[in-house]
Amino acid sequence: MKRVIVIFGLLLMMIGAVQAQLSPVPTTDASTIFDQTYIRSPQLGITFVSSAQAPQDDTRYRNALSLGAGRNRWPLYWPTVEPQPGQFNWADYDRLVSDDMRFRMQSLAVLLGRPGFAQDGDSITGLNEPIFADGSDFPEPGKALNPNNPWATFVYAAVDRYRPGGVLARELGWPAGIGIKTWEMWNEPDLEQFWHAGVRAYARLLKVGYLAAKQADPTATVIFGGLLYSTDSNWLARVLDIYIDDPNVEANNWYMDAVAVHNYSYPWRSGWLTLVARETFDAYDIDKPIWVTESGVSVWDDYPGPVWAATDEDARFKRATQQQQAWFIIQSTAYAWYEGASVVFFHQLYDDCGDQAAGTNFAPHTGELCLNGDTCAGDAYGLFRNPIDAACYSQHPQPNTPRPAATAFRLLADIFGREPFQPEDIVRSNDVTRITFSRPGELIHVIWNHRLESNAAVFPASGSTALLYTLDGDNRPIRPDSEGDFRVNLAAAQEDAYPQREARDPSAIGGPPIIIVEAAEGELLPPTPTLAPTPTDTPSPSSPLNPTPGPLIPADGDTEPPVTFMSPLPETSLPSFQVNWGANDDSPIERYLIWVQVDGGEWKPWLETRETSGVYSGQSGSYYAFAAWALDAAGNWSGNLNLTPQVITRVE
Repeated sequence: MKRVIVIFGLLLMMIGAVQAQLSPVPTTDASTIFDQTYIRSPQLGITFVSSAQAPQDDTRYRNALSLGAGRNRWPLYWPTVEPQPGQFNWADYDRLVSDDMRFRMQSLAVLLGRPGFAQDGDSITGLNEPIFADGSDFPEPGKALNPNNPWATFVYAAVDRYRPGGVLARELGWPAGIGIKTWEMWNEPDLEQFWHAGVRAYARLLKVGYLAAKQADPTATVIFGGLLYSTDSNWLARVLDIYIDDPNVEANNWYMDAVAVHNYSYPWRSGWLTLVARETFDAYDIDKPIWVTESGVSVWDDYPGPVWAATDEDARFKRATQQQQAWFIIQSTAYAWYEGASVVFFHQLYDDCGDQAAGTNFAPHTGELCLNGDTCAGDAYGLFRNPIDAACYSQHPQPNTPRPAATAFRLLADIFGREPFQPEDIVRSNDVTRITFSRPGELIHVIWNHRLESNAAVFPASGSTALLYTLDGDNRPIRPDSEGDFRVNLAAAQEDAYPQREARDPSAIGGPPIIIVEAAEGELLPPTPTLAPTPTDTPSPSSPLNPTPGPLIPADGDTEPPVTFMSPLPETSLPSFQVNWGANDDSPIERYLIWVQVDGGEWKPWLETRETSGVYSGQSGSYYAFAAWALDAAGNWSGNLNLTPQVITRVE
């Protein structure tokens, strides 16, 4: 039998030249560092990492970046920036945009809303007026916008201000290429909650917005507003039907560079909506990217959700458990990517206020607050629970902590976020779904069980080397059986309260997914944990790090990974304190790799050593978390590749 050879690499990336200060308001020194070590996946985004309606908060950015997100989607409300004709107030959005740029997150700004002066029934005043001042809708370089078309002038002003090389970039001295490059025209226009004026008026809004945005920035990406498809009406097809008789439509790219779709609660639908959009474009012989700019599911078994609703299907309607929310992220994204989605956003980073009014708040309870008809539950979409100073739902007993969904998002970014990949195959057999992607030298299989009881996945191996990743951190090498197949046990799905699902699905969300990364013959590189640079105010460790892990060759007598442990630390410590660790294993421990996380930031390697203790020196007021990896003499690494704190302390 061939031995499985796994190369474990540690990539230590360094900060380059000092970058320009991008924020128009004072910030901490650490927040101005443009570190190069976050994944920043271009295929993965999160909504409301920040917003103009919330205070500046660098912690939110660090949390989003720690998960591997590369994009931040937020609304730019027209009534906020132009309450009166020609009177613009950009201050809050200047701060928001410069924060995005400072943390090097790509902004997706959604242009929407109608100020009082621009309301014409359900539509927008002057929307059917010519776009350009010469009385035409035909763009030419340098041509002025028609001031009698307020939507056109607003879109132009927003794009011109925030584009690379735009007004704000020039004011703040940003380098070339820094600014907003992607714009979404409205939100869910096929839902009356957001747009009442019908499909023809939206088609005009999109055309006007597209041409105005391109007049300000010809390189901008303009996206058809995210479609929810809550009815059988295909708004994308209906808009294309309106445009088909426009003599300039092909010269102007059908007035869109991409289309967005939205999906909630049912992972399969993310792929189906992407397929619907792709087939709609195919019918018109059009090829355009498809973005999923919102996807997610609210949880019921965690505050502020209805935690008492285990036996109340109405209260759980279209909600999930925290574990199911994590499963949703991986399943939904895999479906969407397989059908051709270029980018997938998860809604949202924190619970914030959800669809409830600012100030909505209550203590955790078990249903008793509902007796008088008061608001007693809220939306819990967040990857993170709200902090104690949140505008809503600020009383979680574990404030500002990640839910399991954060681990799922990070796992996707770890495996898919660093290199391009392409879809290969989707197979559903024996109530198991396996979606396969490829990139040079690797096949990536995303697998889960649909049954409400345990199951197994069996499929032919392409090589002799693979790594198995799970959401509980049980990551390990696997090998084919004697028949050349991979055989992996799969846990059961859970019942949920989503009624509009395919008949073959006993629940909308399948069971806990696994990911298998299969290599061609030879070596396999697992994802390298993201390492943060050492901030200027962080002391050096007590001994240097010179990681030199080599080939890991599981011996015949010991194929089990070591299990690490760390001695508890006190709640508070002196500036210099001792950290102790160890591991249980059938073989001697060859060496340890000890990681440190400062104030919830990125994990950094501290020590590579054979010792089982070390002295760390920290800064007063900071929190320090530690985790340990171990390598045994048989070549097995411990299974906790997805780093989570094993001990935490705060320096006095």
